[in-house]
Amino acid sequence: MGKIKEKIYDWKERLKDRHMLTLVVSFIAIIVIMGVFIYKKQNEYRQVMENQYNMAFFELVDYVQNVENFLAKSLISTTPEHGAETLTNVWREANLASSYLAQLPISTNELANTSKFLNQVSEYSYSLSRKNIYNEPLTQEDLDNLKQLHDYSVELENTLNQLSSDMAEGRISWGELTKKGRIAFATQVSNISQDSFKNIEENFQEYAGLIYDGAFSEHITTEEKVGLTGEYVSEEQAKQVAIDLIGEEKTKQIDSNGLIENGEIAVYDFYCKSDNDNQNVVHISISQKGGHVVLMNTDRNVEVETISYEDANKKGIEFLEKHGFPNMKETYYLKQDGIITINYAYKQNNIIMYPDLVKLKIALDNGEILGMETTGYLNSHHERDKITPAINIEDAKKTLNNDLEILSEGLAVIPTEWRTEILCYEFKGKVGDTEFLVYINAENGREENILVIIDTPNGILTM
Repeated sequence: MGKIKEKIYDWKERLKDRHMLTLVVSFIAIIVIMGVFIYKKQNEYRQVMENQYNMAFFELVDYVQNVENFLAKSLISTTPEHGAETLTNVWREANLASSYLAQLPISTNELANTSKFLNQVSEYSYSLSRKNIYNEPLTQEDLDNLKQLHDYSVELENTLNQLSSDMAEGRISWGELTKKGRIAFATQVSNISQDSFKNIEENFQEYAGLIYDGAFSEHITTEEKVGLTGEYVSEEQAKQVAIDLIGEEKTKQIDSNGLIENGEIAVYDFYCKSDNDNQNVVHISISQKGGHVVLMNTDRNVEVETISYEDANKKGIEFLEKHGFPNMKETYYLKQDGIITINYAYKQNNIIMYPDLVKLKIALDNGEILGMETTGYLNSHHERDKITPAINIEDAKKTLNNDLEILSEGLAVIPTEWRTEILCYEFKGKVGDTEFLVYINAENGREENILVIIDTPNGILTM
């Protein structure tokens, strides 16, 4: 106790020294100045962010108003030229509205559905504008869909106007929303605004299935994964699927990571050790619905290449047939570090179904299947009806560039960016030294897509 008193006395005596006192005062002053500076900068930053959020919100309001106006005009347009211009404006304004919505500092189910709505308006209007460009009149169904979208755009506009009132009256602070998210949204936004968003949430399902692309999309009006068939399986059943995939004789140990539900497909995750020294670990995901293989991946080094592409492809076809993927045809491939990745598409009645895609990763030292990815197949695979072309192949050729030297031709179903499908004639050809794939719509002879074939030492790719 005496020593402590001595130290305190000594410290007081040292403070009497002018230099020591100056040092202490300077230190305190620096801390105060730094605190004031940091506080000021934080306020400035908050104000800048508040201004940015306000700007994004009011831009959103303006673009949603434009969407509503252009949708209203599209309902009374009588000429394809003016209709195409109006619908193109809808597409542009909805895209911009969606972009500004994404800048707001809240993430709620209601705003997520608002984003989906704007994306749908954009995509649907773009699809219809293409019909107008080709002088195709809009059907009554098209007009009914536009009317429905317009009605919802009016509701969204009213909701955003109410939110504007909430902001003007100080009930919404973007800074608080950034920190507290949905809770702050629920407490700050007026009951009128909450009710409006609730209505959007409830009504969204009514128009979530609009058709985007005419005659080829009647069977795809939702985001249902049509290839994900069968009953729900237990973890033990999924585990047995994983063991069967690797081979029971090769499975030395298998551990479960449980049910993973935060992806597009709910899966059971497993990690398997498949060799005697337990070095190669295989990651396998099995879907809860149907017990389908969604993903398999093994990381191992391949030191030498002893088998050809043809041999690897043969092993890939055999593997797919063994595990429930018949009638698959190789399309494109990439070779890297002794491993070849081959894309396989389903064939139905000699028509290639490009949406039904499975990818295999095959080792070129012994032909072992190191990886498998089936998301495309599970999303899209089903037996198609009514896929007879409306025009013959000779009429389709009339659309082709005269300089294209045709190397092969056939029918194929291709996916669109709107999750729909189109039956096309697929022409592989050359212009000079460059190879192309040209897809001509088998319904109306329209050119749908052109891909450039890139033949590299490591594989055949398309761009």
